[in-house]
Amino acid sequence: MAQSLSNFTDLIRSVERSAVHLEMRDVYAIPNEDERFAAWRQGHRLDPDDRESWWRPWLDVVQEVTSKGVRLRRARIVSEPPSEYIRYEHSFTFTNIAAGEEIRWLPRRLASGLALPGNDFWLFDGRLVQFNVFDGEGRWVHTDQTDDQATAGLCADAFEAVWERATPHDKYTV
Repeated sequence: MAQSLSNFTDLIRSVERSAVHLEMRDVYAIPNEDERFAAWRQGHRLDPDDRESWWRPWLDVVQEVTSKGVRLRRARIVSEPPSEYIRYEHSFTFTNIAAGEEIRWLPRRLASGLALPGNDFWLFDGRLVQFNVFDGEGRWVHTDQTDDQATAGLCADAFEAVWERATPHDKYTV
């Protein structure tokens, strides 16, 4: 994403209890993933036993934050059958889990009865929401942040509803 990683890293490092992330798109056009996505399309898969080959700076941050007791959870609402991008994303999710993140997947058809915000978001300590706004092609446009209690409550409730219905990564296949 075009957001400064250093700004986001500072934000997530400031979390004291929890950070949750809800992703609701079937495709993300993230420029720094282009080479890895192309390699995946050509058949390359990460080897869980070769940690050196797949460990990256984001995973250092996840490990740092979770090692101090912060619970970091991500839920993904996905269409089925999944898009090519979601299959790619699923193939390396084990790296996030290795760093300490908890991840679940919810088929979109099971989300129909849930009230969900219009954009993907991060919720930090239940009080600060960062919405990630994307265009129709999956390109990051900008982020909006708010500490409005009603908005934070909506996002917290939406995330927990998704989390309860979703399948843990190790049980979800694509």
